[in-house]
Amino acid sequence: MLLRPLFSVNRRTGAGLVLIAVLLVGIAIWYFQIKPPAEDKLFLEKTAFSDLPGWEKEDFAGFYPALLKSCAKIASLPETREMGGDGMAGTAADWQPLCAEALALPPEPALLRGFFEKNFTPFQITNNGEATGLFTGYYEASLKGSREKKPPYLTPLYVRPPELVMVDLGRFRDELKGQRIAGQVVAGDLVPYPDRSGIEKGALENRDLELVWVDSDIDAFFLHIQGSGVIEMDDGSELRVGYAAQNGHPYFAIGRDLIENGHVAKEEMSMQAIRRWLEENPGAATELMQKNASYVFFRELGTGDGPIGAQGVELTPERSLAIDRKWLPLGVPLWLATEVAPATSASEVDKFERLMMAQDTGGAIRGPVRGDVFWGHGDYAYDMSGGMKSDGELWILLPNALAARQAEMN
Repeated sequence: MLLRPLFSVNRRTGAGLVLIAVLLVGIAIWYFQIKPPAEDKLFLEKTAFSDLPGWEKEDFAGFYPALLKSCAKIASLPETREMGGDGMAGTAADWQPLCAEALALPPEPALLRGFFEKNFTPFQITNNGEATGLFTGYYEASLKGSREKKPPYLTPLYVRPPELVMVDLGRFRDELKGQRIAGQVVAGDLVPYPDRSGIEKGALENRDLELVWVDSDIDAFFLHIQGSGVIEMDDGSELRVGYAAQNGHPYFAIGRDLIENGHVAKEEMSMQAIRRWLEENPGAATELMQKNASYVFFRELGTGDGPIGAQGVELTPERSLAIDRKWLPLGVPLWLATEVAPATSASEVDKFERLMMAQDTGGAIRGPVRGDVFWGHGDYAYDMSGGMKSDGELWILLPNALAARQAEMN
């Protein structure tokens, strides 16, 4: 016996049902005062250096090297190159004279403070008028690996496949700036690339795309999230790897899944809590990790003190910030005011107020008031980054000439 569905759709009744559905949604919105979530929209509010929390305590330690790296990169750009941020940051020509002046400065706090107060204007960044956003931390992962597949080195890290196409949609339409997709061309069409599950089940096997083999699928998973790492090789050498490409699938935070299913309490959630659950539940770990369909490909990096960020410069611990390029430009100074607590002691909360350089991006970094602080490499970086998940506020420092233009626009 076939049961007739409650609502059936055919050519004669389908349009009517669609109209009824639309009317019901409209009534629900009116009756329950349902409001769709507001779309992200960046606003800049002109402020003064005296408005920056903790500005008078800034000692510029660590910041000067980060500034010089970004300035050296900007100095190499054509003068007409747009800096990003939907035009707010102008072109390289707007920054190059100031970068030249900064490169000639001795690294003395009083001189650096005077340099910024003389040449820059701070603007607070808000999202639809909301000044508070989320700030997290990341680190350079540590792994153990081998160039050969052999026990216990059975988990591959892949280089970028040659057929992978990454598309910056902003190049095609202005309203799509900051949005990207990736895939592969099949019969003239761009189609989705295999997701994490497909790749881990063998989509790239027997193609000689393995860069290195590591001894832990959990360590490899966290490397995909962090984007860079140092691998202790079985021959005693070290190999530094960094982000090369991504498969185009959206990032999924498995920590949210653990909270929703009651495995980890929300107030106890951290990177360390996620790792602990994965290690204690090996039978369910693979399935959970594969819910994050995003998959990262890597490249071998040269020698240096840190990984290379999206701006193309070496990242500086506690001074490099990953931002959303849809809203903010790379290579510019930002003032961050938030809090930080190590994952091992959530009760120890300290203010984190300092100058940062926008030098990187991240798959989970979305929105105007959103950032990820790079903490470096090693146990301390792992501990601090894993426990950082705090509300904070953000300011961009624009050269005075650009600030005047921005004020006219507002």
